[in-house]
Amino acid sequence: MINKEQKLLAFERILKIMDELREQCPWDKKQTMETLRPLTIEETYELGDAILKDDMKNVKEELGDLLLHIVFYAKIGEEKGAFDMASLTNDLCEKLIYRHPHIYSDVKANNEEDVKKNWEQLKMREGKKSVLGGVPDSLPSLIKAYRIQDKAAQVKFEWDKIEDVWKKVEEEMGELKAEIKNPKSDTAVEEEFGDLLFALVNYARFLKVDPETALERTNIKFIRRFKFIEEKAEKMNKSLNDMTLEEMDGIWNEAKLAGL
Repeated sequence: MINKEQKLLAFERILKIMDELREQCPWDKKQTMETLRPLTIEETYELGDAILKDDMKNVKEELGDLLLHIVFYAKIGEEKGAFDMASLTNDLCEKLIYRHPHIYSDVKANNEEDVKKNWEQLKMREGKKSVLGGVPDSLPSLIKAYRIQDKAAQVKFEWDKIEDVWKKVEEEMGELKAEIKNPKSDTAVEEEFGDLLFALVNYARFLKVDPETALERTNIKFIRRFKFIEEKAEKMNKSLNDMTLEEMDGIWNEAKLAGL
């Protein structure tokens, strides 16, 4: 087992390497926070892929890549005189202590929900103007919907029973069907479709299902089964364009039976 001293030495090593790269490497010297931003987003998604695949080797590698980005941003912040790794880390420690009074003070929290409610109340005391203020504008819409609903729930703005949430889903489905038949405007169907998705995300939250993860698992499953159809068609010397939907659906069912 690696001890604390070894962990600190490893962190000191990456900070030293970052200093050297920033001074000597033509590519690293040119980077700014703006140029790193899209790369950081890409690395975050790659980490998400590795986690869903339960690929610990790649999880480790992608976490390393993200750590590099954090160290890189801290180095640029230091050069600008804005912050450095020490101030960044110390600020984080202070925030964690402040937002966990049930650990570092005498506040009681009996369960996860109590912790989340305390967290939101403390953030409001810090000067946040809205309960929803911490939701980034650039979040993917599905994740954003989940976070919005979760934050609203911390101030009890949500349904009491899961049955009521499903009724809302059915209500939105009915409104979408009505707009499809007789749209009131050019954007009416889109708006009702969005309302339905929002209601389904809320239902997922009540089921304790992460909708983003659920949809991505379905995406992965679809890709796996569709590739099976392509491979089977190739073995049959057929083009997908020449196959009927019934033929492709039959192969799809073979993939399901095979556990793909």
